[in-house]
Amino acid sequence: MKTLALSCLLTLSFTSTLLVADNHEQSVKFSVQEVSPGVYMLMGVGGFTGGNIGLSIGNDGVVMIDDAMPSSLDIMQDAIKSVTKEPIDFLINTHVHGDHTGNNVVMSKQGARIVAHENLREHLKKKGIKNGDKMEKAPEAMLPVITFSTSMSFHLNGQDARLTHLPHAHTDGDAVIHFEQANVIHTGDVLFNGLFPFIDVNSGGSAKGYLNAQKALLKLADKNTKIIPGHGPLATRADLERSVAMLEDSIKIISALIQQGKTEEQVVTLNPLQKYHNDWNWGFITTERMTRQLFQSLSSSQQHTAHADAHTQKDHNNKGHHH
Repeated sequence: MKTLALSCLLTLSFTSTLLVADNHEQSVKFSVQEVSPGVYMLMGVGGFTGGNIGLSIGNDGVVMIDDAMPSSLDIMQDAIKSVTKEPIDFLINTHVHGDHTGNNVVMSKQGARIVAHENLREHLKKKGIKNGDKMEKAPEAMLPVITFSTSMSFHLNGQDARLTHLPHAHTDGDAVIHFEQANVIHTGDVLFNGLFPFIDVNSGGSAKGYLNAQKALLKLADKNTKIIPGHGPLATRADLERSVAMLEDSIKIISALIQQGKTEEQVVTLNPLQKYHNDWNWGFITTERMTRQLFQSLSSSQQHTAHADAHTQKDHNNKGHHH
């Protein structure tokens, strides 16, 4: 997985710096894997193409999950044509990042209806999209036209596909998709399979929310579930369990150091996640960056808790005066 030279290319994608399509060597393509009859996973090989894509194909039409980066448009469309010549009817965005929404405008102009959590639409409308160093207005064609707040379902192609919002996980607008009959889950970036996750605190993500989201996924999955992660190879429930164990332990370790009053730099110097380095470190989320994002997220959540406790104590004291 890590040999796929994801590293610096992923950094480019998250800063929405777009690779020019011409720079793609012929060896960069999407592999196509049928994970269950009519349900496919498209994964970039030979270079960084964006997040993993899901497809549900059948008599009722084509549902697509995420649409990679603009630079991957041609190879993405080639991969889709290898399994269906039909147009995309619905495009589900799992979250707002450009390596999952990069071809929204093209897909929507070709007739796809974009579906996403309402926070994703709000994010695009209020914050816009990054173009180089500046933010600009998101094109109208990029915006979801169907949004939901907690959950919604598609009943197409012999599948009951349930979209569920998992709050404050990778971002504040994450949607996961569970194809019930096929026993397939597309997690978006609520799972980076075998890699330290990116927790986008600036877009409403949080360490504890991310852990809660993964635990919610565990409840949906059994030992036969095929899990399409946002990045990395097709996963099983066991892969998800490993990710939960690593994250839960890492949160405990960093929380304890915050409780001791250590600063972010002191914690980084201690290298408290060293034991996970060989298995989970990668180019975009290094062990140091994992440590920093956990510190930042957990520090702010502990401050909120302390603030809330102080309020509760104050209310309690005030009540005491009335007796």
